Amino acid sequence: MAVSLDRRTGIVALLYWVWDGVDRTIFTAIKFSFPARFVSPFGFLGMLTFVVFIMLGVSGALLMFYYQPILDRAWDSVEFINDDVPFGFHIRNIHYHGSNAMVLLAVLHMYYQYFSGRYKIRNEVLWMTGVILGVVTILEAFTGYDVIFSERAELAISIAASLTTSIPVVGPTIRDAALGSGFSDFVLRFYAQHVFLLPIVMLGLMAVHFPRFLVFDVPMVMAIGGAVLITGGVFPIDMGFKFEPTVPPGVTVPEWYLTGIYAFMRTQYDKFVTGLLWPLIFIVTIVLIPFLDRYKKFSWRDRPMVTAFGITSLAQIMVTTYWGFYISPDVSIPLVERLVIDPLFFYGTMILLVPLGFGFTYMMIKLANEAERKSKLAKNTGPQKVATINLSDKWINWLLVALLAFQVFLNIAAYNAALTGMKNVSLFLVGIILLVFAAFFHIYRYAMSQEKNTPPPAPVRVQEDIPEDTPELSEDVVDATPEISAENSPKEK
Repeated sequence: MAVSLDRRTGIVALLYWVWDGVDRTIFTAIKFSFPARFVSPFGFLGMLTFVVFIMLGVSGALLMFYYQPILDRAWDSVEFINDDVPFGFHIRNIHYHGSNAMVLLAVLHMYYQYFSGRYKIRNEVLWMTGVILGVVTILEAFTGYDVIFSERAELAISIAASLTTSIPVVGPTIRDAALGSGFSDFVLRFYAQHVFLLPIVMLGLMAVHFPRFLVFDVPMVMAIGGAVLITGGVFPIDMGFKFEPTVPPGVTVPEWYLTGIYAFMRTQYDKFVTGLLWPLIFIVTIVLIPFLDRYKKFSWRDRPMVTAFGITSLAQIMVTTYWGFYISPDVSIPLVERLVIDPLFFYGTMILLVPLGFGFTYMMIKLANEAERKSKLAKNTGPQKVATINLSDKWINWLLVALLAFQVFLNIAAYNAALTGMKNVSLFLVGIILLVFAAFFHIYRYAMSQEKNTPPPAPVRVQEDIPEDTPELSEDVVDATPEISAENSPKEK
């Protein structure tokens, strides 16, 4: 049942008062749209990325109460948060998996805009700032898991130090400014970059990148939040091993969004070329795509070369990401040899992927265009029927009741799991609760849209009531009634 907002009383009046108070401010300069029906989430992946960014800001602020950015206390403080702080396990897992989700959503958002050709409608500035924002997002996630100062973080810091040092002329200066001169400086400076510097840069880029109208779909936001919590429950983050300067680190790899660069560096070619120059060339090419794409149409079918480049880049990213994770399991081989990737085989595969990617993409585009041409020829005249799923009021009510009952059960189960110490199970159940709420909200929204689209009832013919005291005419009286013909009928005055 819909709630009328005409009478502004109580909390509704308060909310309207707050909204009127911030009107004509920078807050209302960006208009939010709350869709009344389901819309494809691909169109507002950027908004979902921003929602995860807010989630990371809140969870990171809570972690700052207990984290200590000191060399010999960083790892211990994170362990204390994970094991002893109430709900610390949950907040840390939300923060970690949220950072991965933000990077993934940013990449998906970029490639969706790329293949749909959105940058062609005078959105070059939005595209360029979006690509730069994606790079800064990766740096933000990179500095985040470095502040733990585990063995994995030590590997990432060592790689970052060697890459910055390899930059000609200004490399050592950049290294000293960004990383400091020792392990003690690493923790504090990465913490400052992660908490203050990079978020400020991201907010500045967002202020330019955000369009005027943003879609805020409540079920999808709840679904993304639930997915992050479920991932934290199924794959709880491991503390790893504390980094000890006197102990050699074990075999480990960086995060998934950096393993591609790690694979290039493991070929033992020049670090500057493999770790910085080639990724920089790729980023610059992506930034300049709006100026290189001279096609007049937007569809990926009508831009075969641009589409082929995008498919090829995705294929190379996936192959190099997997290659960066792979380490030979043969422990009899020395560690250095296990980490080395054969450069001939590696670069030969990369070069072979280019014609295969372009050829496969071109063939698929040809097949898609031919299938579309045949479908247009075989298309019948007249309106086309669209397959839809229409639920009756009975089934909608039953679904809402079932979801509500399941929601109550999940709340009880999550509470019991939290009491018994099953932290990952409680995190998983809370994620399911958010997904159920998203489904509940979507079905309710569907019911409201169906109610608006319901045709009005047919008009009912009303018959005049005959008074009960009116005497009925007998058949003889009716037969005796004189007939009035057209000739002797009274004339109208």
